[in-house]
Amino acid sequence: PNGAGKSTLFKCLIGQLRVDQGRLRLLGEDPWNNVGLKRRIGYCPESNQLYGWLTAERFVATLLRLHGMGPSDALKAARGGLETVGLTAAKDRKLSTFSRGMRQRVKLAQALAHGPEILVLDEPLSGADPVARVHILETIAKFARDGGHVLMSTHVLYEVERLTKNIVLIHNGKAIASGDVQAIRRLIDTHPHAVRIATPAPREVAQALAGLDHVASIEFPTPEEVLVRTRKPDAFYRDLPSIVVERNLDVRGLESPDDSLEAVFRYLVG
Repeated sequence: PNGAGKSTLFKCLIGQLRVDQGRLRLLGEDPWNNVGLKRRIGYCPESNQLYGWLTAERFVATLLRLHGMGPSDALKAARGGLETVGLTAAKDRKLSTFSRGMRQRVKLAQALAHGPEILVLDEPLSGADPVARVHILETIAKFARDGGHVLMSTHVLYEVERLTKNIVLIHNGKAIASGDVQAIRRLIDTHPHAVRIATPAPREVAQALAGLDHVASIEFPTPEEVLVRTRKPDAFYRDLPSIVVERNLDVRGLESPDDSLEAVFRYLVG
């Protein structure tokens, strides 16, 4: 949940914070004050606050220049990174015009563009629409298949399953459970799973989802939101992108409230 300590852990791993107890190693090295190690890491922060006056291409190229690349190499690598995440057509648009899902993808582009050995991704799916989430997950999965390492935080265990079978649950700065994702899922599946969908057409979205047999309830907390509770979250996350595309639905954001996961954390911490 929020406040568990995952962002702090990630900042320690990339050398932004220094640990004051114990020993920390990433790729066999101490991250603190280690410029050489930082060049081997691709980092995607949780924050969506970007430099809105820059185009996507200029944003990624500027970060690569700070990384130490020359102008022409940085531009070439920036274009390659944007192509990898499917944003070539939007490379000349200002970031201020990007949706939340596109912002997540451009952050992933800058993390990939310099060819890192490991990706450290803090909530890379947060706020992304269903189609963007699929693209982001496919991009991360390809990086892993090609031999890269991935450390990723998420509230949505059902989506990370396609990337790994091994997870760690953190609560109040401590690891309270680790191991196979199937075992954790069995705990979560005993509770209805809530999914909040941002859309200007909530009635249309609700109508499209009401026919799914695993949907337990549908609510409208605000005029532009749908709150769906499902008994089979894995099936829901699998089916949602195709439903959005086939019905041509206007879905602008997707997130899972902490309630269902909090129940599991309370169970685990007693």
